[in-house]
Amino acid sequence: MPKKTPKQLGYLMPAEWERQAAIWLSWPYDKITFPNRVEKTEDIFVRIIRAIHKTERVELLVTDKEMKRRAIKKLQAGKVDLAKVNLYVADYADVWFRDFGPIFLVNRETERLAMTDWIYNAYGNKWPELLKDDKIPAWMNKFLKLPRFTPGIVLEGGSIDVNGQGTLITSRQCLLNKNRNPHLSQEKIEKYLSDYLGIKHFIWLNNGILADHTDGHIDDFTRFINPKTVMYAYEDDKSDGNHKILKENLEILKNSTDQDGNKLKLIKLPMPKMNDDQGDRLAVSYANFYIGNSVVLVPIFKHKNDKAALKIIQTAFPKRKVIGIDCRDLIYGGGTIHCISQQQPAL
Repeated sequence: MPKKTPKQLGYLMPAEWERQAAIWLSWPYDKITFPNRVEKTEDIFVRIIRAIHKTERVELLVTDKEMKRRAIKKLQAGKVDLAKVNLYVADYADVWFRDFGPIFLVNRETERLAMTDWIYNAYGNKWPELLKDDKIPAWMNKFLKLPRFTPGIVLEGGSIDVNGQGTLITSRQCLLNKNRNPHLSQEKIEKYLSDYLGIKHFIWLNNGILADHTDGHIDDFTRFINPKTVMYAYEDDKSDGNHKILKENLEILKNSTDQDGNKLKLIKLPMPKMNDDQGDRLAVSYANFYIGNSVVLVPIFKHKNDKAALKIIQTAFPKRKVIGIDCRDLIYGGGTIHCISQQQPAL
């Protein structure tokens, strides 16, 4: 008999705002990812961990004992309670835990946790040196000892977002990209997402923001913030290349519904702008926030829209404290707070 899918076994991917046991991170060290910025990026990790660790456990990967000592020293200096941080020595390449880490599932009836372990191909084999991160979920499960489901197709966690009730939102640019699963149609990809994440309704947007090397990850421009509400990034400047892209996605959202056929409530989020040292555009967005148990951590960039974005997000999360984290050095690697993190649900 064929093995039962997670959906058949009663598992689904919960929403990020549901109760969490832990946040998973991997300590930054790669000088190619963060040219002349590794130490500054470490400091950003300390600020993130300090803000989140009071109400959820921090599971932190380091590459060796020397890095472990360095991370501990930095965390102690940052007034982090190390009793709430677990450090693991692991062989990993980079910080993008959202994309190479497992996606956790819950069975709400049996109160059991499981994980899905998708193929990570470093964003369409763009960076072969990152491919070893594909092994991290299996390595984690040596001690987590959870039911582990392996769909056998490429998927990054940042390419999808869910409302915890059966609706998933994603982009065609990423999931239908020929550098991910060229042998799969949209219908077949939906079948995998349904079987392995418990999804029953899909919202397909078109393209992601400019300069995004992930080929349109949804967590940079459109996020569920509760079962019926979507926060979407929008560029008001009509001369900016993101204006047309995000306007097109907004029109799709206006005509979309949740799994029960209800229209979505939409909240507009402004866009920041930032270039690197060579003057090239960076894929900056306030939508790459992380929803914790008591806080929402929002990337900010010393841009004129920072204050407005923080106010909008705080209004949307009245029971959580919204904390802005300066991510100007972190974004040089290609992502910010949501990209580097993966939540582990509580039972």
